[in-house]
This record gives sequence, C-alpha cells and structure tokens, in this order.
Amino acid sequence: MTPATVIGPAIGPATATAEWAAIGTTARVVVTSPRHLDAARTIVSRELAALDRACSRFRSDSEIAEIVAADGAWTTISEVLAKVLACALAVAERTEGDVDPTMGADLARLGYDRDFGELVHVTTSGGDTRFRLGRRPSWRDVELDRAGPKLRVPRGVQLDLGAIAKAWCADRCAWRIADELGIGVLVGLGGDIATAGDGPDVGWLVRVQDLPGIAGGPTCTVKLDDGFAIATSSTMSRSWRRGTATLHHILDPATRRPAQPVWRTVTVVAATCVEANAASTTAIVRGLAAPRFLAGLGLPARLVDAHGVVRRVGGWPRDVA
Repeated sequence: MTPATVIGPAIGPATATAEWAAIGTTARVVVTSPRHLDAARTIVSRELAALDRACSRFRSDSEIAEIVAADGAWTTISEVLAKVLACALAVAERTEGDVDPTMGADLARLGYDRDFGELVHVTTSGGDTRFRLGRRPSWRDVELDRAGPKLRVPRGVQLDLGAIAKAWCADRCAWRIADELGIGVLVGLGGDIATAGDGPDVGWLVRVQDLPGIAGGPTCTVKLDDGFAIATSSTMSRSWRRGTATLHHILDPATRRPAQPVWRTVTVVAATCVEANAASTTAIVRGLAAPRFLAGLGLPARLVDAHGVVRRVGGWPRDVA
C-alpha cells in the first residue's frame, strides 16, 4: 500500500525530481535547478537519517527506545529530538491535546508495533484493545529541558512523533535546500509537502487523492503558492486488521483508540507543513466538528467523507486539472 496521499506530479522541463523509500514512507524532492538535484537529495537523506535515529518507534537503538528504557528517569537527548518534541508539545497545546505525542504504547497495543510496511502484510490478533478508565499520562506529563537538552516521560509512556516529525522534517529540508542551494524546492514525505524558494513558472502543482488505485476516488490538482505547505491525514492510508476489526493510526486521545472514520481524508494548506499537518490530524479526531474547526482557523481545507463526498472550506484552491 502506498502511504502517500498527496503527491506532486511533474512540474515541467525546468525541474528535476528524485523519489525513494525512507522512514516507512515515500520521500520526494523536486527542484527548479536540475544540476542541484543530487545536493538536494543528500540534504534530505541526511535529515531523514537523523530523524529516524531520534524518533523511530521501531528501532531498538533509537532515542525513543532509550527513553522507554530509562523507565521515568531524565535522559540526555539530541538537538533533533529536542526540536521535534518541542514542536510536538506546542502542537498538543494548540490543539487542546487532540494531537498527543504520548500514545506510542497505545498504538503498539492496537497492533501498530512495527514498520507499517511489515504490518500491512499481517492480520494481528489478541491483545487488549479496551480503554481503561482513570487518568492516563498525556503530553502535559512530558518534561523537556531545552538547556540540556534532556527529557523525562512517565514510566510506561512511549512517544509517537511520526506525523509531526515528518511534517517538521519536510519544513526543515525545504528551508535548508532553498537557503543553502539558492533554488526553489518541493519536499514531500508521504502526505506532507513543504515548499521554499522561488517555484517554477507554472507553480507547484500538487495532486490530491484518497489513495492511489482506488477506483472512482475523488481527486484534484491544485496550484500551491511558493513557500506554502500542504498536508493530508487519512483514516485509510495506514490501516490494518486486528481480528475482525479494521483499525487506523490516528488515535483519539479521549479514548486511546482510532478516531471515528467520519472522514477518509482531510487535506489542509498552511504556511508550514507542521501547521497543515496539525490541523488535518485534529480534523480527523474531531469528526463532524471538523469543518467548523477548520473554518475557524481560516485555513483552506478539503475533506472527503466515508462515502467519497468532498467538502471544501476556507477558500480551498481552485482545481487546475
């Protein structure tokens, strides 16, 4: 199953594109100067390697794993993890906890305990999927000392920084490439796309769809202005079977279970990929209240419900194809 739900098509003869598998998704870089493509890809590859070492739930040698092993004690962390976690905690506060980075153990309990490329090929069984009453640790219990930098999380808590980490990395890579190479660039990590610098004359054309291969699924292509970002959150792209149930990876912190699949996908345009991703993920969690929430933010958004009906809010860009 292809995890990308927002894809950038060919922009024109003056651009060059590289695409490869990385961190459980598809990495894509499009540059306005073909001779800088290799340098741009190197920047993205190095940033992804550092991100994976810091934030992967599926590597035994990652910093996330070391934090679990610390069993509630203070742990010295890298600048990369400190920056990603600071971003995740800020998002948690802005979304009133709807995007909570402390639900890694809940995802594992529900069966998402390995790289998704492996998980999609198996049907998991067993395990307790019920929600236990009583107070559970949340983002408010995470203690981050940026001066260290060092971190302490409650015993038994496993961080899951996947969505925000990819969005943060897409922003960082785009800004670095534009600044260091002096070119226009689009960086896509799965459903998270960031741009920086002066784009191609025809603009950044981005195709939005539920999933590749879904017959009759609503799609569109929009023009993304230079320096803007777009992100899609989906209840379909990362789903798996557990017994007779179909689960997905966006959890509602109130229940610690997958959010109700009111929307198949939510796509948001914003000034940064982090902002777009936070809004699209929160919209999935809030379900029927999502259109009003997104309209209140003033962000252009496109929502596709369980029946494939499209709803647009906030001045969603005009389709160009």
